[in-house]
Amino acid sequence: MSMDIVRVFTAGSVDNGKSTLIGRLLFDSKKVLNDQLENIEAARLRYGNEDVNLAFLTDGLKAEREQGITIDVAYRYFYSQKRKYILADCPGHIQYTKNMITGSSTADAAIILVDGKTGFTEQSKRHTYLSILLGVSHIIFAINKMDLLEYSQDAYEDIRHSILEWLPADSNSKFHFLPSSALLGDNIVQKSSNMDWYQGESLMDLLDNLKIEPSNNFDSFRFPVQWVIKPQSSDFHAYRSYAGTVVNGEAKVGDEVLVLPSGLKSKVKQILIGSKDVDETSYGLSPSIVLKDDIDISRGSLLTSVQKPPQCKNQITATAVSLNPKPIEKNGRYLLKHNSKWLKVIVEDIKTELNLQSLEFEPGKSELNLNSIGELSLQLSEDLFFDSYKDNRTMGSAIIVDETSNETIGALMLS
Repeated sequence: MSMDIVRVFTAGSVDNGKSTLIGRLLFDSKKVLNDQLENIEAARLRYGNEDVNLAFLTDGLKAEREQGITIDVAYRYFYSQKRKYILADCPGHIQYTKNMITGSSTADAAIILVDGKTGFTEQSKRHTYLSILLGVSHIIFAINKMDLLEYSQDAYEDIRHSILEWLPADSNSKFHFLPSSALLGDNIVQKSSNMDWYQGESLMDLLDNLKIEPSNNFDSFRFPVQWVIKPQSSDFHAYRSYAGTVVNGEAKVGDEVLVLPSGLKSKVKQILIGSKDVDETSYGLSPSIVLKDDIDISRGSLLTSVQKPPQCKNQITATAVSLNPKPIEKNGRYLLKHNSKWLKVIVEDIKTELNLQSLEFEPGKSELNLNSIGELSLQLSEDLFFDSYKDNRTMGSAIIVDETSNETIGALMLS
């Protein structure tokens, strides 16, 4: 029997217990291999810790273990009786916000750790808002370190209400709350006897029972071409196929497709997964596709459904997150990467900037500084074919890159 694959990430301020929570989840569900236990025991002795540090199950970099922080996104894989999970442990420091965006961009659920002693901090608010902005379906607030609060229901309720008062009213995400102690295992895999006033589920049960809606729209086929396959041999002298990943919808042999940017139409002659002929392909698969007609198609082209093509614009509006110490500048010239396509872009205007405290978009200035969120007006060097981010994450996301340094400057959600 096939099992759902659910992608989950942890976020929140530094030292709120994200790595420890994932370590506890793996340890208490008995999904830790013996060699992993031996490694963290060796690390405990090496760094002079009295107890086994479960955070070491995700904090694999030497600098992370020495400093007791998460720097890179660490992925761990495990399963329950109901589902398979891909867990991403994202860093909490503000300078690693871009790493958090990487971990959350494909996630179905977020676990926002909130330290019961320090409350709902600005960085936790930033991570929550980004999770909402990135279209994460379920956001779980684990109010952590309840053992330091003597498992007080009043302390838990105070923090829960402060979060509810701050949350944007127009969010499409579903919110869940639970009190926890990742260090001691309260409400992680098993319900805690220390908080009998909490009537909800443990974190593991909550994850198992989340209703995950499919993100695929089968009516809108989208296939960005990443590579043209044309073998240089006499056996395949007339062979040409197009390789990539289906980012939305499905296509069958015989279906008519629209080729962009040329605007020409053709029919699917053959679909291969590896060297195997198949009758159809769908979202998430990486086929090579042969068309019946010879059309000029290259990396950056798009095969799409005829009935529901994407938007086509050279002037667009996008929500941006600034990811580089070098700010996004009004009238700045950059490169834009959308799937496999590159083009030039000018930031015509920084229309608004988000105030994280009030959740109001205020008039923008001449720059969008590191970790700020704002709305940009962009002029592109040519037409871009895209869907809005709310309709399709892959077709609605892009990055802007500095032309001289090739550093990523910002992440974009197109509208």
